[in-house]
Amino acid sequence: MNFQEILKYFVYAGMIFTVLAGIAAYLTLMERKVLAWIQQRMGPKYVGFRGILQPLADGIKLVIKEDLLPSWSDRTVYWIAPIAVLVPALLMWVAIPITDGIVLDDSDLGLFYITAISVLTVMGLVMAGWGSANKWAVMGGLRAAGQLVSYEIPFIMSILTIAMLAQSLNLTEIVNQQTTFAFILKQPLAFVIFFIAGLAELGRIPFDIHHAESEVVGGPFVEYSGAHWAVFYLAEYMNTFTVAVLTTILFLGGWVWPQMPFEGSLHDFLSILLFMFKTVAVIYLIFWIRGTYPRLRIDQLMAFGWKLLVPLSFLNVVITSIVLFYGFSHFVLSAVSIFLTGVLFYMISNRSKKYDSGETVRIVSSSQVRDNQNFKEPL
Repeated sequence: MNFQEILKYFVYAGMIFTVLAGIAAYLTLMERKVLAWIQQRMGPKYVGFRGILQPLADGIKLVIKEDLLPSWSDRTVYWIAPIAVLVPALLMWVAIPITDGIVLDDSDLGLFYITAISVLTVMGLVMAGWGSANKWAVMGGLRAAGQLVSYEIPFIMSILTIAMLAQSLNLTEIVNQQTTFAFILKQPLAFVIFFIAGLAELGRIPFDIHHAESEVVGGPFVEYSGAHWAVFYLAEYMNTFTVAVLTTILFLGGWVWPQMPFEGSLHDFLSILLFMFKTVAVIYLIFWIRGTYPRLRIDQLMAFGWKLLVPLSFLNVVITSIVLFYGFSHFVLSAVSIFLTGVLFYMISNRSKKYDSGETVRIVSSSQVRDNQNFKEPL
């Protein structure tokens, strides 16, 4: 490998980082706007036109903010941890295509590569907790390890069913296999499991157990501040965008479904536009879930993963294998998958009722108060 090739890879890495950092920055603005809309607030609106420069202001604030280093920490592990979280978020984009021609390396093992790289993030979270030498940070790192290892199983099993349907690990080929029907129509159960497990992999609400501020103060990041904390924050939103893109590629037909009615440059432009629209819709769903669902307890989270998602993901793989081996129609697979998806939602509903301890706040109308015989007019 000569100097020019090394320089080319550095340029590619810089371009990927710049684009993803910009997208991640404005995802924070999008999330704050969505949450403000859900909660009937204004959201950012003063920095730039309707708050459009708010991510830039936040970035400058984090960069110039004092970066504290605990005297009792393991400095080497403490400094490497943010890099160990950020680098896998960048490496996955080596094999992720946007269209047929926009991909850095259209590898035949692209899906396998992405799955292998995605599991490395847990190492950075454990290192962050251990290097901080703080019992709350260590607890948060261990929670992160337990959660990510648990939900990695249904995450990978859902990916496996898509690889079985497409008979390929090449992401471009997987998208091209969805020209007629998107795989979400054939594997709705895999889509639901993949999406839920993806949220758990991101550590977002309702799966943000490892940095639950009410229990472990701030999780593995409690001793981080300034630019180092910003790296963890940046990696989270990069991974959010990556999960949304993978959802679009694996289940929503990518850029080929539905097909654009034009040809040439206009066809390519509309295909990219369709791809980004689907990705933004998935991201909006992720933000909507954050604004409407409470955090799970650690026992609820682990039970949900091991008792529901893991068995259903393995069952889905077995059913897909049987359908493909015996040559049954894919409509049979769709029907069974829809039925199992209904079973999953039914079990989720029943489990939520099981954990419901009853009313915590009783709302009484003014008319009910006045009808009460013990009611007395104020003086």
